Amino acid sequence: MRVLVVEDHVTLAARIGEGLRDAGMAVDVVHDGAAALTGVAETTYDVVVLDRDLPVVHGDHVCRTLAIDTAARILLLTAATSIADRVDGLELGADDYLGKPFAFPELVARVRALARRTPSAPPLIQRGNLMVDRARHRASRAGQALSLTRKEFGVLEMLLAADGAVVSAEQMLEHVWDAHADPFSNVVSVTLARLRRKLGPPPLIETVVGRGYRL
Repeated sequence: MRVLVVEDHVTLAARIGEGLRDAGMAVDVVHDGAAALTGVAETTYDVVVLDRDLPVVHGDHVCRTLAIDTAARILLLTAATSIADRVDGLELGADDYLGKPFAFPELVARVRALARRTPSAPPLIQRGNLMVDRARHRASRAGQALSLTRKEFGVLEMLLAADGAVVSAEQMLEHVWDAHADPFSNVVSVTLARLRRKLGPPPLIETVVGRGYRL
């Protein structure tokens, strides 16, 4: 899951980004509305965590634009928590609304819930004896739990969601890692090698030379 955090309070933005990464998400962080619009135009995000009171371009305008131009789910964060404020925020096109201050486990749960709403990402994916539970961040094969790192889980999740279609290394790097990942590194191939070992025999992941990988 890839998430964009838009928050002008630099310390809070960093804490949100760090916490969501610890929860297994690929996270980019920006600090104003213009940067948010640029980021969404360049990258496909599952969820945008959006502060409402933003500099340069106000969060209300960002929210309206994203609701029209992208499939990303929008979670508004704001210190204004009255019923009128919540209704106003949802009418801008937001999918959910969370007042500040908030409990971090609730933020994580809401982000995951929003990501599960996308048609291409059902909460439970099964192919043969392989099962991935996106809601609980668990995977198993033939009933045996798999101990996967966050990146291994993200790669497996992408391959399962592709339903047999080829997924390129570039797509994996963009979706599972974040904007700071080195596009020239071998991090994808190394992660896939570890994932293959953990999945065990018979092999499930096929390399399609020159194109990518598929189940």
